[in-house]
Parts: sequence; C-alpha cells; structure tokens
Amino acid sequence: MVSVADFFKASLGVGSLLRPPIVEAEAHAAAPTPLMVPIRAIEARERERIAIHLLALNPHDRYLRFGYAASDEHVRRYVDGLDFERDELFGIYNRNLDLIAMAHLAFAPVEQPEQRDCAEFGVSVSEHARGRGYGARLFERAVVTARNEGVGMLFIHALSENAAMLKIARKAGATVVRSGSESEAHLELPAATLDSRMSEIALQHFAQVDFQLKARAKQFWAFLAGLQEIRSGMRAARDRSSP
Repeated sequence: MVSVADFFKASLGVGSLLRPPIVEAEAHAAAPTPLMVPIRAIEARERERIAIHLLALNPHDRYLRFGYAASDEHVRRYVDGLDFERDELFGIYNRNLDLIAMAHLAFAPVEQPEQRDCAEFGVSVSEHARGRGYGARLFERAVVTARNEGVGMLFIHALSENAAMLKIARKAGATVVRSGSESEAHLELPAATLDSRMSEIALQHFAQVDFQLKARAKQFWAFLAGLQEIRSGMRAARDRSSP
C-alpha cells in the first residue's frame, strides 16, 4: 500500500517549486531518505506561540532576524502588529506543538498599490532545530504562496553576516546586492499555474492533518500521564492502609 508521504511526494514532485518541503537525512545515516516536513499556515490565535518562539531566540539570533538588537518589548510589539489579514505566516511544529521555525511573508500595504506585486520574506529557526534545512523549506513554501498571490518579485533584507539566509537566497537564484553591513536579495517569480495552486492546497492539507494528529497524540499522552498519577496515588493509599 502506498503511504501518505509517498503519495504526496509523487503528486507534488513536478518542477522545482512543487517539491514537497523536505529535510535531508543526516550525513551519518546509512541510507539517506528525504523526509516530509509539514509546514502549516499560522493563525492569528497563535500570536502567543509566535511570541514564545521569538523570545526564546538569543540576542545574536534576534539581531540577525530583525536587523537590530531586539528587546523583549520590541519582539512583543512585532508580534502584536502582525497583520494576518494581509500577510502569510508559516510554521514548523514539534511533537509538543511548539513552534520551532517560522517564516513571515509580508505583502505590500494596500496604500502602496505600486508595490502590490512585491513581498518580503523573513525566517527564524530555534537554535536546537538548526541544520535540518528548515529555513530553505520555509522559503520554498513561501515562494509557492507568493506566486499564487500574484507576487512577481520576492525580497529578502538581511544583515551581510547572516550567511545562512543569504545562502538560501542565492541557492534559489536570487540576486544579492551587498551594501556595507546589510544585503538586499530579490528573486523574480514566475506566474502562478494550476500546479502551483494545487501544490499549495496539498501542502497546507498535509500540514493541517499532521498538526491535528500531533494535537491528538499530545492529549492522549496527557491523559495517560494523569491516569498514571491516579493509579500511583491509589497504590500508595492501598500500601498505607495495609497492615
């Protein structure tokens, strides 16, 4: 029987932009196998989850993500100001439903119609989750959505020392222009196609199913932990009452 992962790989494996987000297997593995990484659209009700992720970044990582030494107050202000009606945010979650990597695809405000076909990409990955290709996979996911929203030019504004981000941009074919301590990358995107639209629908569906399964598993393990506490309490009480 064909597995769900194999089905998605087969159905989405047309063209470079339609590849499912994957993470390369670790170098020491005997048989490297690409793994699906569910990337889910983050909802407005998850602001606190976003804040927890960003506040956990160390000072240097915040500096690379925001381009300045962002304090807790700055991070909170950024999270509170997120426009979920206009922009798109994507996240990768672990088994505990913690947000371990996220991307922000920011579209031009409506009051700037001359920039309506432009968007900016920003990404952050928790320190313990780096080296797995999450940043690149999030970029691929953002590109699919940007194309489908009519974006023709995707920008990445990063500090010149942010080698990881600039590597993602260059690998995708973006033009990178360095100006002192800052760099600007831009990538021209092709027009949306039926394949790109179907790809976005399939990727979101896969990620949503994964999130729901993780949520159910977390609830089940919490139930088992509570049941174990009850059993332990009953056993302790029985031992105390025994002659």
